[in-house]
Amino acid sequence: MTDLGTMAALAREIDATCRLTGTFVLRSGRTADEYFDKYRFEADPRLLDRVAAQLVHLVPTDTEVLAGLEMGGIPVVTALGRHTGLPCAFVRKTAKPYGTARLAEGAELAGRRVLVVEDVVTSGGQVVISTGQLRELGARVEHALCVIDRVEGGAEALAAHGVALRALLRRADLEAHRTR
Repeated sequence: MTDLGTMAALAREIDATCRLTGTFVLRSGRTADEYFDKYRFEADPRLLDRVAAQLVHLVPTDTEVLAGLEMGGIPVVTALGRHTGLPCAFVRKTAKPYGTARLAEGAELAGRRVLVVEDVVTSGGQVVISTGQLRELGARVEHALCVIDRVEGGAEALAAHGVALRALLRRADLEAHRTR
């Protein structure tokens, strides 16, 4: 299992790697002097490997396929698959209109217990949408896993759709271990 010292160090490193200062225009149009760039921990192979090693402990034992959501869930699921040995699927926001025209590439999902993997969950909206689409393809989805839960309603939104969210870290973990 994971010890608190390891998790504190990991939270500190993720926060130090991803928290940027400057002037940033947010999706809302508001301007902020601080920005959390989640892709920075995913782009660091050493840090991503440490994250995946800790996520292993949160994978339900009956999981048959790991399904990473476009775009941030893809590197996370690939690293996690390396640690678990489980096959992976890569899930688009919409099916591509050419070639295989598939929503999910990689491992077959129909009839299998699928764990949806995302990097950061905020409202849970995309996880809810993707879970519904995967279920339409025959996947059995009861759990989702994320590296960071921003604790802004995502877990509740997923629970309303029969999906339990498991998170490695929550926003408060990053803030509690922030290096000043």
